[in-house]
Amino acid sequence: MPEKKSVIVGMSGGVDSAVVAALLKEQGYNVIGVTLVLWKDEAEDEKRWQDRSCCKVGLARHVAKQLDIPHHTIDAQKAFKSEIIDDFCDTYLLGQTPNPCVRCNELIKFGGLLDIARKLGGDFLATGHYARINKKENGYTLQTGVDAKKDQSYFLYRLSQEQLAATLFPLGNMNKEAVYKKASALGLPYEDILESQEICFVNQKKYQTFIAENRQESVSPGEIVMAGSVVGEHKGVAFHTVGQRRGLNVALGERIYVTGIDPVKNQVTVGYADELLERELAADKIVWGGEGIPVAPIRVQAKIRYRSLPREATLFEANENSFRLLFDEPGRGIAPGQSVVLYQGDSVIGGGIIRNDTLGR
Repeated sequence: MPEKKSVIVGMSGGVDSAVVAALLKEQGYNVIGVTLVLWKDEAEDEKRWQDRSCCKVGLARHVAKQLDIPHHTIDAQKAFKSEIIDDFCDTYLLGQTPNPCVRCNELIKFGGLLDIARKLGGDFLATGHYARINKKENGYTLQTGVDAKKDQSYFLYRLSQEQLAATLFPLGNMNKEAVYKKASALGLPYEDILESQEICFVNQKKYQTFIAENRQESVSPGEIVMAGSVVGEHKGVAFHTVGQRRGLNVALGERIYVTGIDPVKNQVTVGYADELLERELAADKIVWGGEGIPVAPIRVQAKIRYRSLPREATLFEANENSFRLLFDEPGRGIAPGQSVVLYQGDSVIGGGIIRNDTLGR
């Protein structure tokens, strides 16, 4: 008999990672569960399972015991604060919109977990993400999960070739209904567990409240301007994001939106919906897929937010550090600091962080 392969399963305490651990054990792997404690209060065993944060230590430990697999809890709070929380606050202070889940996957959940997996003698790292990995001649290509409603490739586009080579996504070819069915057969309390829908460290509060608590300098009142005229006052540029409509406290009789943020002038610009329409963007801090840097111009589908639909576009400049993108039709929702991910069919070919120096507004 060949020696069993060992796999470290990142167990968040949710249904998906629990089912992953069960599936891999059934397939004959030596499974070891690991839960990262990323934020204060996560280590409290009495924490309600219904909480929408992404790591529930008590439930992960319960599932590991039920599956009869070893389980380790690793304190990663220091790294999480410096790499994720500080960057989250600092990015808003710069007038941009961060994407902490993308950054956490790259640096903490896969970067950190992969190091832990190797220390524990693991051959692979596995998580409950809905995505697939395709090994090709030139390298590894990240692909969308078959369940389009649950696909998480947008959050995973920054994974390196080394990380993809050592990762398993057992749920990539499953839909959520099949996962629930498997959880039910295992007797897991999946009906009591709400899926993570919030930023884990913000959780039940507003992000503005979180920033104010962690960055006193964020509370810095300034002008809200429209067409060059002052129409109101904001409490701090860090509390606003491009495209925002609610919470502006500006009564003009029509719907207005944040169209620009200037942290140097401490000024928020507002305007009408059509002022948010853009056809072009530039991105930097690029990660290319296994096929490498594409030869532009090429046709792609691009997502500018996780919940947005892919939009047809032309990639007309591309190098190791940046690319420029021209959409077929103008659209709203382009926010500096967010990720733009490029697809061709079900394959992720690359992605980067949206810059604001090429937006027309």
